[in-house]
Amino acid sequence: MTEADHPVLLGRLEESRALAASVRRLIEVATATTAPPGATLAAARGLDAITDALARYVPDPMPPMTQLNFPEEGESDLSARMPFDVMIGRHSPLAPPLTLSSEGTTAILSGTLTRPYEGPPGCVHGGVLATAFDIVCAAANFIAKVPGPTRSLQISYRRPTALHTPCRFEARVDSVDGKNVRTLGRLLQNGVVTCEAVGEFVFFDREAIGRMAARARGES
Repeated sequence: MTEADHPVLLGRLEESRALAASVRRLIEVATATTAPPGATLAAARGLDAITDALARYVPDPMPPMTQLNFPEEGESDLSARMPFDVMIGRHSPLAPPLTLSSEGTTAILSGTLTRPYEGPPGCVHGGVLATAFDIVCAAANFIAKVPGPTRSLQISYRRPTALHTPCRFEARVDSVDGKNVRTLGRLLQNGVVTCEAVGEFVFFDREAIGRMAARARGES
């Protein structure tokens, strides 16, 4: 399963990535520009025209954004299954430029969070960090072949996480007890831990994930 298999990306994979990158850049500039009123309004009208043109191609009904299937043997690229995810979606302009990878059984989410993700001045918003932990913990579960939804996620904010500074989120499965999965995570900047996470997840087997996927597609 790859992002190229997603029904809304067939035949337009690189073009969709380019569109997401352009909109991501627009978001960055829109939060910083001091353009005069006329230039600001002209930009808004131009973007409305672009949006109207693209809206003609929006399917109805929309297919699910996430491909919910059990991981295949040796598969570790969660990004390919979640092309529009708010954190790791390569086709979502909302997603920061974070890269998901693995080192053995540890999931790694790395990259630099910039101005659009600011909370306290000069620091990353706590909600953004919580979302990043949720996805990196889910990736660790995916690698360990115990995927499933989040039951609870506890974040301990040890110190401020700075904007414009490389982040390294790490997560690994700590224990599996029947359907209950406990996953631990931490965030490092310059080798210093700024946040830690403890996630509780529910393991869904192949049949359960199949039923969830069917419901997402509107099937009985």
